[in-house]
Amino acid sequence: MTPDQFRDAGRQTIDWIARYLEEIERYPVLARVAPGEIRRRLAERPPDQGQPFEAILRDLDDVILPGITHWQSPNFFAYFPANASPAAVLGDLVSAGLGVQGMLWATSPACTELETHVLDWLVDMLGLPARFKSSGSGGGVIQDTASSASLCALLAARERATGFRTNDAGVDRVLTAYTSTQAHSSLEKAAGVAGVGRRNVRLIDVDAAQAMRPDALERAIAEDRRAGRTPFFVCATVGTTSSTAIDPVPAIAEICRRESVWLHVDAAHAGSAALCPELRWIHAGVEHADSYCFNPHKWMLTNFDCDCFYVADRGGLIATFSVTPEYLRNPATESGAVFDYRDWHVPLGRRFRALKLWFVIRHYGVEGLRAHIRRHVGLAQEFAGWVAADDRFELAAPVPLNLVCFRHVAGDETNQRLLDDLNASGRLYLTHTRLGGRLVLRLAIGGTYTERRHVETAWQLIRKQA
Repeated sequence: MTPDQFRDAGRQTIDWIARYLEEIERYPVLARVAPGEIRRRLAERPPDQGQPFEAILRDLDDVILPGITHWQSPNFFAYFPANASPAAVLGDLVSAGLGVQGMLWATSPACTELETHVLDWLVDMLGLPARFKSSGSGGGVIQDTASSASLCALLAARERATGFRTNDAGVDRVLTAYTSTQAHSSLEKAAGVAGVGRRNVRLIDVDAAQAMRPDALERAIAEDRRAGRTPFFVCATVGTTSSTAIDPVPAIAEICRRESVWLHVDAAHAGSAALCPELRWIHAGVEHADSYCFNPHKWMLTNFDCDCFYVADRGGLIATFSVTPEYLRNPATESGAVFDYRDWHVPLGRRFRALKLWFVIRHYGVEGLRAHIRRHVGLAQEFAGWVAADDRFELAAPVPLNLVCFRHVAGDETNQRLLDDLNASGRLYLTHTRLGGRLVLRLAIGGTYTERRHVETAWQLIRKQA
């Protein structure tokens, strides 16, 4: 493809994306295909000769789009948002065009230094503790997801608890980790990967607001110590997946301090809310955490994948992951004056993710991002008010931010039927959870293009289907 051909194909591709976003509301939100249907539409064999670019774009419409669940639809209220924006898409395009492999500072200084700088910006933007800035002993790094951040935190905690011997000799004692029953399942997966073992993750009971009970955590740690085990890691959640419950981080942090246990705070979805000063109460106690993460790719207009992971002591993190074969040695690394982010996580290779984050912050500005968050929080509160005013429905959990958990009072069977009917309509997409053993519907408001009219239409459809 010549530069002129690339320009032409690029214009066609941008036009295709722009048209898709203009027309996105005409598609059923949830894909309506059977398992295997998309593969049956694909050519059985790859082409021997290159095909016209126009043919590829035609197949996007004819083959791929029917199998897409439209995460960018303003009527997507499922899971949590994955809200892309044009600015982020263009930043990602530049990253792909540069083709940087940013494993070392030396392999592209701008890749490393922009990442360090933007993550320091975010410390100030979110009101996070200064100990997470690169100017001190801590610092931030972009991971792919919060699942990877939790794994890195768990591994660093494991090494600290075992005197940095486990990487060489393997786990030589029973280590125990703790999180609430409402925490993300990635922590159990991380414990398996890290050799700690899933059965050594203690799931701590929650209170009526679905937040971890510090007294139950304290008892669990004491029981494990009496049994000869080594408590080493606690994960507190700021905004759980099921209900956006917020664990009492200050009380949990005090227990971790007394017990010399690593505290990781997972704010994957909710962390973006702290862009707004009036919502920074969600981060109470985070100043005592050893590590923290949030996902701009959920609620900060930055397309997947982009998790910001911070540590208070980067030395311990680097000691956990650093392996330097001869072929990676270089003067900049040896000088100790640079960050080599390949030492801050599991993979060696890494993409230039900071570009899309930089594009987003530059394009929208802090005030624009705050307006985005405030609009969604306001819409969620309004929707919660509608639910509370209808005697056929009830709120199933507090609504601190932009997720509303609600249910029909008639019971689980009615709620399952309602969920199935709503999603089959194609006009919106909701998901469910279970709270207190009861099936609950979740409506997460966070899409880039979601406006009040979409939320109002969703509520009208819910009432009609009920």
